[in-house]
Amino acid sequence: MGFELSFGFVLALLVIVLLSAFRILREYERGVVFQLGRFWRVKGPGLIVLVPGIQQMVRVDLRTIVLDVPTQDVISRDNVSVKVNAVLYYRVLDPQKAIIQVEDYHAATSQLAQTTLRAVLGKHELDDMLAEREKLNSDIQQVLDAQTDAWGIKVANVEIKHVDLDESMIRAIAKQAEAERERRAKVIHAEGELQASEKLMQAAEMLGRQSGAMQLRYMQTLGTIAGDKSSTIVFPMPIDLLTLLGEREKKD
Repeated sequence: MGFELSFGFVLALLVIVLLSAFRILREYERGVVFQLGRFWRVKGPGLIVLVPGIQQMVRVDLRTIVLDVPTQDVISRDNVSVKVNAVLYYRVLDPQKAIIQVEDYHAATSQLAQTTLRAVLGKHELDDMLAEREKLNSDIQQVLDAQTDAWGIKVANVEIKHVDLDESMIRAIAKQAEAERERRAKVIHAEGELQASEKLMQAAEMLGRQSGAMQLRYMQTLGTIAGDKSSTIVFPMPIDLLTLLGEREKKD
């Protein structure tokens, strides 16, 4: 009876050991296999057979991972404090490096993304953060990709989601925008006055070339005044008389 119990226990133990030797990896998974503590090879996907007690396997997911970078306090180049958060897309290209070269590649990438976000944005002014996000995204992605390459990780994309400003800074930006609009309005008005004066000067030159042109213009003005509902009384004066008076003043 005791022999049968011992045999049954040994048989059950052998079944458990044999079952533990078989592993199934999905299409997007790879297994980094260590043999007696030393790296052996990367295996998968599909059915993997391991030698119990001698070989161990670490699973690595090859799918793109979305990492939400926590909000960071950034001081811009023009000494403006802002809160910035971003999202990072990366994937493991080399499972061997991702397991051997760094303890926890996910945590390491997260911490590196936070420090890189502060470092890169701190080199730019606030206006660049608000207006040139595409360029900043590209700069952050290139810096991260260069540093994570040693870990077998490819940073595919970085997107800055929010740039939060202090209430006082929001008011200052609103005042700046209002002042800029007023400046543009004054410039446009001044340019209009300049163009109008140039056209009036050209018209005066053209009217002065013909003696009758000024009189026709004078009559047209009288007709315009007469058509308006006003109490203005107009006493027509011949243009020739004005010309004679002008010539006499020159002689005097």
